[in-house]
Amino acid sequence: MTALRTFEARAGWPALRERLATRLSESELQLLDEAVEFAVRWHGEQRRPAGEPYLEHLLEAVLVLVEGVGVTDVDVLRAAVLHDVVEDTGCSLSEVGGRFGPAVAELVDWVTKAEPVEGQSREQVRAAYLERLRQAPEDALLVKLADRLSNVQRLDTHPRPEKRRSYYRETLRSVVPLAQGHPWFRQWYATWAESFAFLEDAS
Repeated sequence: MTALRTFEARAGWPALRERLATRLSESELQLLDEAVEFAVRWHGEQRRPAGEPYLEHLLEAVLVLVEGVGVTDVDVLRAAVLHDVVEDTGCSLSEVGGRFGPAVAELVDWVTKAEPVEGQSREQVRAAYLERLRQAPEDALLVKLADRLSNVQRLDTHPRPEKRRSYYRETLRSVVPLAQGHPWFRQWYATWAESFAFLEDAS
């Protein structure tokens, strides 16, 4: 079985910035500086389920796009940094657009789950969100695929076994099909699915 490639950003933004300097210009890095600063301010002390600082997840998504896929479009990379800021903080989409422009805001909008309306369950919202992604533009799909990669690459560290199983199955059902038009992501998710296949039968 092919070894699963994982992406880590534990060293923080300064170290990652230096690493990306071989692929991005200083002016592009400065645009990313602003996005990282904005994300840090809004996400604050938030942590991921396994306890790591939220920023690590955001930077992992950037690392996936640059070093895995070869993306250098700074708007796509800024959207990766900001992809959870509307969904998981008090920041509005208009604030994102006002600071980073309409292209970034549109990408963030595509990967943001809506709030439930009256009579709608969170499960229904999630299903509608995943269905809507099937119509997303290519750049938004890249952000989403990088986001989910970061979330599932160490799925066995999630503190809730039932969430590991449900997230594995949801990823196979709703996210892996989105990767089929992107060769690098298609191969990565195929290796990932094989690596975590034990979750399918876990009790």
